[in-house]
Amino acid sequence: MPEGDTIWQTAHRLHTALAGRTLTRADLRVPRYATADLTGRTVLDVTPRGKHLLARIEGGLTLHSHLRMDGAWRVYVTGQRPHGGPDHQIRAILGNADHTAYGYRLPVLELIRTTDESGAVGHLGPDLLGPGWGAEEAEEATRRLLADPARSLGEALLDQRNMAGIGNVYKSELAFLAGVTPWVPVGDLGPDVPARLVATAHRLLDANKDRPDRRTTTTRRPGTPLHVYGRAGRSCLRCGARIRKAELGDRVTYWCPGCQRGPGDETEQHLPTN
Repeated sequence: MPEGDTIWQTAHRLHTALAGRTLTRADLRVPRYATADLTGRTVLDVTPRGKHLLARIEGGLTLHSHLRMDGAWRVYVTGQRPHGGPDHQIRAILGNADHTAYGYRLPVLELIRTTDESGAVGHLGPDLLGPGWGAEEAEEATRRLLADPARSLGEALLDQRNMAGIGNVYKSELAFLAGVTPWVPVGDLGPDVPARLVATAHRLLDANKDRPDRRTTTTRRPGTPLHVYGRAGRSCLRCGARIRKAELGDRVTYWCPGCQRGPGDETEQHLPTN
């Protein structure tokens, strides 16, 4: 699933290609909006909000999309044949004289009034990559993270109502960097740990939003951009212990038994490594 930094990059590409330009082609391949005609309207901006994309269009309209597990927006020079997947997977097309954007496998696609955007994204917590991120937003995210002390850290980090932008990769990496397993209740974290987690989450997403490849480690050895995610069965870069993999809710998580204190999960022994 794309995470906040990936969505930020996608919004930036879409904004660069579409904003300030008049739509010469607009095709929403969702029955509810199949007859909507956006041609002749100007795209005002494309803004990320957590894992959501908001394309604001002249006339008070917003095209709201969410990529979920495998959705994607691809931008091509107008006239170039798209190759982001089979044509039947295309859910939206927005094009101008220079560039055309294709939305593939979009599970969420809706055309709403810009004034009604809060109905789509108003439930989200502070946006880790929002332009207004600061001390107040960090404090609010920390407060929300601690609102349910019995909840596991992994579940709390993934809850977009606490702070928006963290996905499965950052969930595993943040727990590692905090030195606790994802199953530790947030109420059992040390007094300074939640605020440090929020600060680290913002720092990592902000650092990676302009990178082609996500990195959470400082080592430059090939194949070591991440500490634990996707490294089950391999040696921890810090202590050499075998990285483990298990289910947490409906997601897979990774952790190092040598570097991270707290409970693990017995399901890890039944899952294949990768």
